[in-house]
Amino acid sequence: MTLSRRRILKNGALAISATSAGMTELMAMLATAAAAERGPPVPDHPLQRLSPHVHMVWSPDGFPTPQNQGMMSNIVFVVGSAGVMVIDSGASVQIAEMTVRQLRRLTDKAVIGVVNTHYHGDHWLGNQAFRAAYGADLPIYALAPTRMAIEGAVGRFWHEAMNRWTNDATVGTDIVPPNRDIAHGDTLSLGDVTLRLHHYGRAHTDADVAVEVIEDGVMCVGDILMDRRIANMEDGSYQGTFEAIDKLIAASRTTIWVPAHGEAGTAVLTWQRELFAGIWESCVEAVKQGIPLEGALAFTLKDPRVASRAAETKGWANNIGKYVSLAYLEAEQAQF
Repeated sequence: MTLSRRRILKNGALAISATSAGMTELMAMLATAAAAERGPPVPDHPLQRLSPHVHMVWSPDGFPTPQNQGMMSNIVFVVGSAGVMVIDSGASVQIAEMTVRQLRRLTDKAVIGVVNTHYHGDHWLGNQAFRAAYGADLPIYALAPTRMAIEGAVGRFWHEAMNRWTNDATVGTDIVPPNRDIAHGDTLSLGDVTLRLHHYGRAHTDADVAVEVIEDGVMCVGDILMDRRIANMEDGSYQGTFEAIDKLIAASRTTIWVPAHGEAGTAVLTWQRELFAGIWESCVEAVKQGIPLEGALAFTLKDPRVASRAAETKGWANNIGKYVSLAYLEAEQAQF
């Protein structure tokens, strides 16, 4: 942006006399400044119906770019007789405003809450738009560590990074942290639909919550599972991910798994388990054989469960090395 709002105000105040016509011109300049400090609207992405009560705005892209304006993760609506719950709000106010438009075409029921599954920015930077549309007191639910991360340096990092990655397409987005702490085993009622919340320790992060739509056999897993995408494992654990998946299966009758990235269904469960098992088991074996960290990637890529997924996986080139390094270090720690 070539002019800041402050500069426009200063120049306008000097140039415009305190007349009625001058004030009109000043107000027009202020409106122009406000528009200049806000990224453009996001084009509509259609809703997909996943089950009787669950709809999803699907994102075809896995990472933020100027072209996709940060539209990189799925946003889920659970529609009950008492209202709508949003599972993850997207990566910007503009993205969330687009999903509000889509929701209002589907139903006249109001959003009565938002759940942020964890603290990575593409899952909560849209909170602002839902609060603006449905009231300042709208409940925004998250685990306490997620709320605290968003309130602090993690929130600021994601806010600034999303602007940078999208070439300011998300400018105008404010940090709106969750305002309701939740815990494992809590339930949220939407009238004829009940949501049950699951947290099983560190998986993708240390503060992942999965949202089960009990009546529909749907599990919204955030980034505990990702479909043909790898990213941001630095906050997570391979062993913890396996444990979380096993416990989610055991604790529910899930037939539809809904990741925040990729397609919903049953295939995502198998896809991620096999990839993670290939990486983890290869790194455990590398540690046992005394293969150094710098040789772990080549060793791991010999596993067909890993190598076969390279071509289809978003983020592979930038992240497979980090994924293997993190698995290797975790395997080393597990030996002691």
